[in-house]
Amino acid sequence: MRAPRLEGSESMKSDELNLLVAEGEGLTVEFKEKYTPKIDRDIVALANGRGGFIILGVDDGGKVRGEKLTNRMKAEILSLARNCEPPITIPKVSQIGKMVVIEVPEGDERPYGCSSGYFRRLDAVTQKMIHKEVRSMFRATADKLFEDLPRKDCGLADISINKIKAFLTESGTAFKITRNNIAPFLASLGVYKGGKINNAAALMFARNIGKFIPHAELICCAFKGANKNFIYDRKDIRSDLLTQLNEAMAFIQRQLNIRSEIHGLDRHDIYELPPDALREAVVNAIVHRDYSFQGTSINVDVYDDRVEIVNPGGLPEGLDRRDFGKISVRRNLIIADIFHRMGKVERIGSGISRMQNIMKATKLEPPKFEMTNFFRAIFYRNPEYSLKHIPAKVGKNAEKSKEKSKEKSKEKIIGLIAGNPRITTREIANSLNLSIAGVEKAMRILRQQGQLKRVGPDKGGHWEIIE
Repeated sequence: MRAPRLEGSESMKSDELNLLVAEGEGLTVEFKEKYTPKIDRDIVALANGRGGFIILGVDDGGKVRGEKLTNRMKAEILSLARNCEPPITIPKVSQIGKMVVIEVPEGDERPYGCSSGYFRRLDAVTQKMIHKEVRSMFRATADKLFEDLPRKDCGLADISINKIKAFLTESGTAFKITRNNIAPFLASLGVYKGGKINNAAALMFARNIGKFIPHAELICCAFKGANKNFIYDRKDIRSDLLTQLNEAMAFIQRQLNIRSEIHGLDRHDIYELPPDALREAVVNAIVHRDYSFQGTSINVDVYDDRVEIVNPGGLPEGLDRRDFGKISVRRNLIIADIFHRMGKVERIGSGISRMQNIMKATKLEPPKFEMTNFFRAIFYRNPEYSLKHIPAKVGKNAEKSKEKSKEKSKEKIIGLIAGNPRITTREIANSLNLSIAGVEKAMRILRQQGQLKRVGPDKGGHWEIIE
């Protein structure tokens, strides 16, 4: 099987290479400032994954330093690949501008090893594997992962430019996406191959995911009591995976109790459960979900005494329960890479330990994890927060500070709308680091005050500022 080839020509063009450099290192891209024989580790790591490109002459920060391809260097690279076990054939080593590009194909005889051992790509890192990881990761090399299966019913016309723009904003990538360059951009992420969109592209960027993968949804429920007898709030999120993360977190935070403390003139809201730990659990559920498991969904359930986050798919095949939290095996490598690019996933797959450490730091009970055909993360709520509490005697200065903060938020929202009347609530929330619920409330107030109005439908309309 071929490496993730950029569409459009047999040889990579300089603008396509610049796109790879701008996006940074990832599952299929490795930067090296200079050539060294240790490059065989990266060659086997890419061959053990989805294939990809090693770019010489670029430092870890993405700055082009330059490297010169010589006949001797090219011969050494090809020799290193042939000496891997099994041998790896490198189809192309090219000088493109100031950089040298080595194309590594996806292997069909995995696992591959070199003189230093077996290696894999985990997000943007080449990592050495222990024997147990070799067995667990490559036990079924012939199986095609759901995320990488092509979708014959989904084409480039079904991809949302706005969803790609949201990804670019989150990842901090300075790239202007258009309908003309959407194909090479998606190919560089490994979600568009041979003129076909794969499931990962549909999950992340399809305009209407439900049309193609109807079970790709996240359902949030808040229950009265400690069981599912009475639902008092619910939200079904049938959208791209980034929206699922953002809206799930907004739902959770809306249900949690808050303690407010005043330090000087500033008010600090402290949630009964740390949002960072819960966000880590939701990301974990999205990245590790078994999307081939139809008729299921990710569930975020909020009870009076706990929060449960459940996703279809237990431990990956071959991973022992004793290794849970110690060895990272990604069920969805492409989706994990995309979330890593957005800064939502740590490089070395430390999500479980991060949840545990965050809860420990806040002196709360550590989360519990249950694994069957589903994976369940359970966070127990703090009974001291049973009622939302704001100190009664906060002083006039603190109240003024609170009101001033609200006014500043509304001013910033007006400023963003002035610059882009078609901006979405989610985009505003991301820009101001606010919850979607908070932005919706502020915009309702602005409309009630006669400062803002909506022209046209929710989809396709725009905002208008009233002077």
